Amino acid sequence: MRTLVLLFLWLSLRTCRPDRCPLLRGCRAGLVPGSCGCCLECGNLEGQACDPGNRSVFYGLCGTGLRCQAGGGGEDEEEEECVCEEQEPVCGSDGRTYMNMCQLREAAFSTPELHTAGRGPCRTVPVIKVPPHSQVNGTGSSLIFLCEVFAFPMALVEWTKEGRDVVLPGDDPHISVQSRGGPLKFELSSWLQIEGAEPGDSGTYRCTARNNLGTVWASAVLGVLGAEELSSYLANSGRKQPMDIADYDQDIY
Repeated sequence: MRTLVLLFLWLSLRTCRPDRCPLLRGCRAGLVPGSCGCCLECGNLEGQACDPGNRSVFYGLCGTGLRCQAGGGGEDEEEEECVCEEQEPVCGSDGRTYMNMCQLREAAFSTPELHTAGRGPCRTVPVIKVPPHSQVNGTGSSLIFLCEVFAFPMALVEWTKEGRDVVLPGDDPHISVQSRGGPLKFELSSWLQIEGAEPGDSGTYRCTARNNLGTVWASAVLGVLGAEELSSYLANSGRKQPMDIADYDQDIY
């Protein structure tokens, strides 16, 4: 008799009771089966670690529209993470470009009226995500300005100096301009570098980005000072040293 009672209690404990499951809120990637096999839990977001297969063991399962695959995060073995099944960029009804449908769904959790306006990125005038920063440096130093632009269609980026009617670098041997795609899709990063700066290089430099939808620009001021002037400037401003190339974050992700 006692054995039957214990068996009954054991079966009762194993019986799924959804009404006893915890109330879930804020699940931006939807709901997935929990580790107990009865209750649901929040699905993991894009980029989060995950359990492969259909059973939540340690990390949990990926949410709606995501799959668990190796991401290459570890040194010895690749850690699996949630990756969006649809990698095509989409244009949101808010005018923003989302790199995939999963990112749009996640944003729509906080903005229910958000929906897909079309496949592919939103057509937009250039947006300067990282403008050049004003700086003061010493004579003979090497320095750099960065301008990071997002646009679709892709933008053309040019550098100019106030008071000079020429696109840099022109024929100036100590000024160079380099550009590359990235760091993200539909972005372009451009650098203006001055080597062996002289006081005559002081002035306002402008980064201009344009495509067939419009033109935007951002500017920064450069001050090149002699040794005594620089020492006085640093003492008055509280800065320990001038900005140099090493201070400029060239890879912003």
